[in-house]
Amino acid sequence: MNQELATVEKSVQEIIAGLNKLKQEIKKVIVGQEEIIDQLLITFLAGGHALLEGVPGLAKTLMIRSLSEAIELKFKRIQFTPDLMPTDIIGTEILEEDHTTGKRIFKFNKGPIFANIILADEINRTSPKTQAALLEAMQEFSVTYAGVTYPLERPFFILATQNPIEQAGTFPLPEAQLDRFLLYIKVSYPTAEEERSILESTTGKRPAAIQHVLEGSKILEAQKLVRDVHINAELVEWVSNLVRATRASHSEVKFVKEWVRWGAGPRAGQAMILTAKARALLSGRFAVTQDDIRHMAYPVLRHRILMNFRAESEGVTSDAVTTHLLENISIRKGI
Repeated sequence: MNQELATVEKSVQEIIAGLNKLKQEIKKVIVGQEEIIDQLLITFLAGGHALLEGVPGLAKTLMIRSLSEAIELKFKRIQFTPDLMPTDIIGTEILEEDHTTGKRIFKFNKGPIFANIILADEINRTSPKTQAALLEAMQEFSVTYAGVTYPLERPFFILATQNPIEQAGTFPLPEAQLDRFLLYIKVSYPTAEEERSILESTTGKRPAAIQHVLEGSKILEAQKLVRDVHINAELVEWVSNLVRATRASHSEVKFVKEWVRWGAGPRAGQAMILTAKARALLSGRFAVTQDDIRHMAYPVLRHRILMNFRAESEGVTSDAVTTHLLENISIRKGI
């Protein structure tokens, strides 16, 4: 038993060391954004997908590309545009001639979705039909074309970006698509000190090249370890109570009844627990704390709580609902 525990501890330390090296590589080109980088790593550890929203120029694309360069995984970037078609993402059949027999056969030519890390840049600029091409890949980790299902290589992550201020020519993501994203990450402006550092570092000599510091197999190993991170039954109940309280039709919270149209489903609770476990592991702990859940509640619930018209007109956001619930729904003593 002690030997098994020692093996687990060794694996945990190796993974944490690898993740710290990964963060150092990203910092070669990204100034600040510590919380955003941590949330991207949590997405990887939890085995999910992330949607990053921020105004242009905040290095969303650069951050994702830098992350992919530091991991030995296949990376593909898809620029979403209004004329993008589903076959541009998943692939299509092409007619080929067998030089041996002279017969012509259809062969499936795989699209860019067949990679490990997919950057879906400006995902809301394409039509719902094309957006839907990602649904099966995000949930089932496979692609079906002409009745044939093709498995996607693991690990597999979709990291999507969107611009919140340019609405002309955009197509808001359907709720079913949003729910497939494990985290909805808000990328904010840098601090004054960070902005000075950005100006100095990007207008001088070229930054050092990013090196591969983590293998894809280590990510898969880490994902298995995340599942073994301990969480108390009382914290699981707290998560359940938080999620259930977001549903206006069943909630006893007045704030929710006034501002929320639809609340989060069970997938939100699963995401909150899994990402809290990932955050604990990233911090070098093998047990979830209240703080882990509080931190992850915002990016988990942000896109899973639909506000009503009154809330939208008065600027009440889903983050405000999450804050209210965290402040007013307590957990049992002793945690």
